[in-house]
Amino acid sequence: MFRLQTPAFIFDEVEFGRGVAEFRGALEQRFVRVGIGYSVKTNSLPYALRQARKEGCMAEVVSHDEYELARLCGFTPAEIVYNGPMKSKETFIEAVSGGAIVNIETKRELEWLQELPAPQGAGCYNIGLRLNINISRISAEDADGEDDNSRFGFSDESEEFAEAIRQIESIEGVRLAGLHIHRTAHSRSPRFYEHSVAYAASVIRKYDLRLDYLDVGGGYFGIFPGKPTFAHYAQAFHTPLHAAGLTDLRIIVEPGNALTASAFKFITEVIDVKRIDSRTRFLTTDGSRNDVDPFFHKSDYLKEILYQTPDRPAENLQIVGGCSCLEYDRLFTLTDAPRLERGDRILYNNVGAYTMTLSPQFIRLWPRVYALSADGTLKEVRRPARAHDIISFDK
Repeated sequence: MFRLQTPAFIFDEVEFGRGVAEFRGALEQRFVRVGIGYSVKTNSLPYALRQARKEGCMAEVVSHDEYELARLCGFTPAEIVYNGPMKSKETFIEAVSGGAIVNIETKRELEWLQELPAPQGAGCYNIGLRLNINISRISAEDADGEDDNSRFGFSDESEEFAEAIRQIESIEGVRLAGLHIHRTAHSRSPRFYEHSVAYAASVIRKYDLRLDYLDVGGGYFGIFPGKPTFAHYAQAFHTPLHAAGLTDLRIIVEPGNALTASAFKFITEVIDVKRIDSRTRFLTTDGSRNDVDPFFHKSDYLKEILYQTPDRPAENLQIVGGCSCLEYDRLFTLTDAPRLERGDRILYNNVGAYTMTLSPQFIRLWPRVYALSADGTLKEVRRPARAHDIISFDK
């Protein structure tokens, strides 16, 4: 690790592939038809998107920018799940026409259906619809407060869901083919998914819908000790669908954290050490808390200290900080631990989810990324951003 230039993210291709294979295997134990949509918003590194496609994943995108990125990374429209309110009309029409799984989120998308070209022959366009999920109503044990509602999807409580169905059914050549029920509970509990899938099944029965798929969304734990496994989630989907006679539906999941967290590491180097009193040392690293904790809510991390030399004397208190000018850019504290010096390194594990996509262009631009292949080879797959990358737009 001392031969790498820092700061840098490291993408472990084997770990990523293991996550995809284990999730797919768990789903295929219970369902005949399954699909995994790699959540681009969770980590939009193009190299990771291409690896996801090699592993047989679709790209799950939530904006026209992400849609275009997925297309540039080799995904055909038929390999894309298109969600979210930030679709453009042009990419919406292209995606629907090209056979993408398009889950309608906004009322303007219902209007855009009118502008689709006439389907060829006796064919039709298949459309999905997002169902609003109020966690307090369907899984109170997992709710965050008394009314854990959502601003996404069409609500069956307000009749907007029923109206959306009517609008879709009124358009010749357009068919409602699936439901999208993405909602994340803080608990990430399989129980929550069982309740939300049961709710979707009740809505399917209520309207006598003849669907091809149920898109359960994301929000799962990954491969972490002591946490629910992919098999637990697959069983949570299966139990209510089996009871409702709906196990022939294609089950689509949109994992982000579950696939990317453990597949990425971040390595940083100590660049300065200051002693401010008799017992406290401050260490500055060339990485930032923005890189590994963009929400600034963690007090410690899964990390490894890489010393250049062994047998260091212990220090009472060492506070490890980042490279920014923010006073609170402090990552963690070491007490009675071997002394860190300039040139030592810190490797942060499980930092692939929502770190790179939320890292701001604040003081230091985006760091480089290495990919670690199965044979142990490391190669640079993204160079660090530089000032000229920004100034090039100002012409």
